[in-house]
Amino acid sequence: MVRIRSSVFASCCLIIEVVGVALFLVGFFPLPPKSRAMKSRSSDIPAEPYAGYSSNWTNLPPPLFRRVVIMLVDAMRDDFVFGDNGKAFMPYTRHVLEQGTSHNFIAKAKPPTVTMPRIKALVTGSVPGFVDVIMNLNSPALLEDNLIWQAKDAGRRIVFYGDDTWLKLFPKHFVEHDGTTSFFVSDYKEVDNNVTRHLDDVLKREDWDMLILHYLGLDHIGHLTGPHSPLIGSKLKEMDDIVKKIHTALQSKEEVAASLPNLLVICGDHGMSETGSHGGSTDSEVRTPLVLISSAFPKKDSFIVPAYVEQTDITPTLAIGFGLPIPQNSLGHLILPVIERRSMREQLRLLHINGFQLSKLLQNSIPAYEKDPGFEMFRVSERLHGSWVKLYLEGNTSEVLTNLGRKVLQQYLDALRTMSSSLSKQLSQYDLYSMIVGAVIILQVLLLLLLSTPEALCSSAEFDVPLSSPLFSLLFYLLCLVLSAVHVIVCTSAESSCYFCKISWLMALGAIMLVSALFCVILSTIGKRCASWQSQTKSPSVTNSDWSELDILLLVGTLGHVLSLGASSFIEEEHQTWYFLLNTLCLALFQDVCRKYFLLPEHDLELSPCRRITSEDSTSSQQHSYRGRVQVPHYDDDKTKGATSPGFGADNLKWFALATPWITLVLCRLLRSLNQTGIKWAHRPDFGHWLTSSEHRAELSLLAATSLLLIFILVQRRCSLVSKIALALGLLGVYSYRAAIGNVVFPWQQVSKDISKGVIEARFVYVFVLGILFTGTKDLLKSQVISTDSKTRSVGLWEVYSGLVLLAALLFRPHNLPVLVFCLLIQNVMTQFIWTNLDYDAAQVTIMHYWFGQAFFYFQGNSNNIATVDISAGFVGLENYVEMPAVMLTAFATYAGPLLWAVYLVCYLSSESIRSPVAISHGCFCYALMRSIPVTVYIILVTVLRYHLFIWSVFSPKLLYEGMHAFITAAVCIFFTAMDRKQSIKT
Repeated sequence: MVRIRSSVFASCCLIIEVVGVALFLVGFFPLPPKSRAMKSRSSDIPAEPYAGYSSNWTNLPPPLFRRVVIMLVDAMRDDFVFGDNGKAFMPYTRHVLEQGTSHNFIAKAKPPTVTMPRIKALVTGSVPGFVDVIMNLNSPALLEDNLIWQAKDAGRRIVFYGDDTWLKLFPKHFVEHDGTTSFFVSDYKEVDNNVTRHLDDVLKREDWDMLILHYLGLDHIGHLTGPHSPLIGSKLKEMDDIVKKIHTALQSKEEVAASLPNLLVICGDHGMSETGSHGGSTDSEVRTPLVLISSAFPKKDSFIVPAYVEQTDITPTLAIGFGLPIPQNSLGHLILPVIERRSMREQLRLLHINGFQLSKLLQNSIPAYEKDPGFEMFRVSERLHGSWVKLYLEGNTSEVLTNLGRKVLQQYLDALRTMSSSLSKQLSQYDLYSMIVGAVIILQVLLLLLLSTPEALCSSAEFDVPLSSPLFSLLFYLLCLVLSAVHVIVCTSAESSCYFCKISWLMALGAIMLVSALFCVILSTIGKRCASWQSQTKSPSVTNSDWSELDILLLVGTLGHVLSLGASSFIEEEHQTWYFLLNTLCLALFQDVCRKYFLLPEHDLELSPCRRITSEDSTSSQQHSYRGRVQVPHYDDDKTKGATSPGFGADNLKWFALATPWITLVLCRLLRSLNQTGIKWAHRPDFGHWLTSSEHRAELSLLAATSLLLIFILVQRRCSLVSKIALALGLLGVYSYRAAIGNVVFPWQQVSKDISKGVIEARFVYVFVLGILFTGTKDLLKSQVISTDSKTRSVGLWEVYSGLVLLAALLFRPHNLPVLVFCLLIQNVMTQFIWTNLDYDAAQVTIMHYWFGQAFFYFQGNSNNIATVDISAGFVGLENYVEMPAVMLTAFATYAGPLLWAVYLVCYLSSESIRSPVAISHGCFCYALMRSIPVTVYIILVTVLRYHLFIWSVFSPKLLYEGMHAFITAAVCIFFTAMDRKQSIKT
């Protein structure tokens, strides 16, 4: 037996759980292929079908265009070109669309709508996996067959300017290039100027065949100010001028030299949501313009409503247009209007090449490909095509030939669409072995936490974990042998390509031993629980504690939320679940206040309505759970002193306690109006949109200044003098930073002042953040190592909390600062008038803090859609993109609500530990359990629903959020454990 503290046990469980979650995510989001497998080559091109004879068309058709210019405007959504914005700010482009030689389409992108996966889709024709959302921050070289490789292999000279993601995906593929960082979203001018400055020179030259331009400024404006910002119009006008410059230059080249026509492609990689971000599956994020301009196309006399195509259709169209083999993994089909002026024989030939490529991909992807409707249609089309070619070569010019040609053309198009659809359904190639191993580890951790709950929440917060006997039992070694045999069988199978089989045998053996050990420990714990229950049955002196209405609410609310994760609509609108639970909790707290101050007899006011068992009762059995306060004097802390000081008085305290739940309800309702989130109502205007419009900058400035002042008042009261000064200067620096980048203004500042990146101002704030955190950490280390009085530790914890609040104030957008103010205000009033006075135990307080943290996650404007992640927070104070700080700052800004409530919980339980030395241990265990239940259930649900229609658009983004939240929770619980002065492991 190993005797272990509850907090230590919970932290160890969460660390193991994080390993399981990571393994499951690797299996659910398999990594892209790492080997340069088969590439499509000219020799793979099929011959033209010819019934009974050999056709004289056996080679790759010649190119349709001499030069291709691809102008990719990041975050360009369809209405920026085809809507009112296009009419107002892109006059030249609209003129070409209405009266020029062009084709216009709306290209639909597949989620995730972030840059790197969309670039992959454009050049490979395939649909990248959702793991590319993570890899978007550090794009590895693309090893899959793609258009860029095909062009380089064919000797085409490619020039690139723009987003350096292309340079990471295609190293050494460009004869000339100049990359710009795609993640420094504060810059929307120089990032495009660095592309445009090359145009005059490169358009005059003849030493290139393909020119790729990737403009980032529009995307950066969206992240900073949203799609309705006045900056959008000026940026669209800038893009229109560039279109005019390129189109005019290409036309002049054609007039000088009689040759093949040139092609200008204007497109977007993804759209832009109503909040200015992207990553999700809303119409504004997936609908992008596709404009093809060439003298090879017929001239228009009016604007034609654009038809819909898939973004993957661009790949085979450009490959055919440039005379290249279609990348072998392309799912797209040729856009027919591009070749409609070619002869019928050429059109059928090009469609046959596309169909042949899709049929080969179908054969490699689906075992029973011969029964696929698309494949059968393609074979029929080939036979009809052969008959048409025979008639054509025999010189038949009757109407029969024309009608048959049209029939074959339509048959090919139907076959292409059907095969493309069948292949799209086969994209979810899950690594089931890795998923199962990860899910088993996570499930074992949850079972272990549930079985250990009675002892973990006992009055000593220490219990025996049966490790020695299971690890040296015959069952453990037998399980290791069986699981090793299963591992060998799975990994040696011909079709196995799972991640878990690619790791070293030492790591695989460690995972097998971990699963076996957890299983044995669970069995041993179950046996111990059964023996304990039998002894309780025989001994009537041991009684169970009663359940209060609050306990039932917390249990039912937690389980109800977990069960709701099985429905896609509840995931999309999860914020509504938490808002409802928070409102219900406030009403339950109001009921407890009324019961204590108005329903109980006067002499019973000392007893808490939540109290069922006194400290004397709990000492009768070490197995009895801790369910009440310990009757010792209150800790003389500012937080507690405020509620019990004579200044409030007994009557005033009663009324303040009675008003607190209603104040909380009002504040939460105001926060709901600040940011619309979710899917159904995200498009509706909210107070945040009103504040961020340029017409209300003065109101936003006043709100930001007031919020920063209130933050200082609410935080400074428990800080040391040095930290108070640092906090005040830091908050002043926050306002200066926002004024520097143009979000707010000083009263004396001119509105026309040029904005900057605010790097100096942000770094000024970072200095004070680090200083406050250093001061708090120093006090914590002093209290832990030297064992000074609890006052030092309490001050140290609060200063760490203050530093995090200052960091959140810097990273939050100005209109979101009231979220931080209301968070601090609710924490203060709840502590002074509810949690302390009603004597809720550590478990109840922990669950309430967890609920508040989850609600504030959505009050920030977050959702389960990746588009709501504010990546601009990751680049505050950075001159250039630095991966690790950017990722950490973005993660903190996203999860600031849950993190601040968790750290505040540590502060509260640390002061409560004078009254109850086990408070922190109980809080840590409950917090771990609250996070483990939804993670485990959701992973099981996702595994079962992996072929659901909304698996990629709804369930997968939520899975990424859950995985990240599990990692953050593990870090929080480790912090809990470090603050637990009695953490111990004894054998």
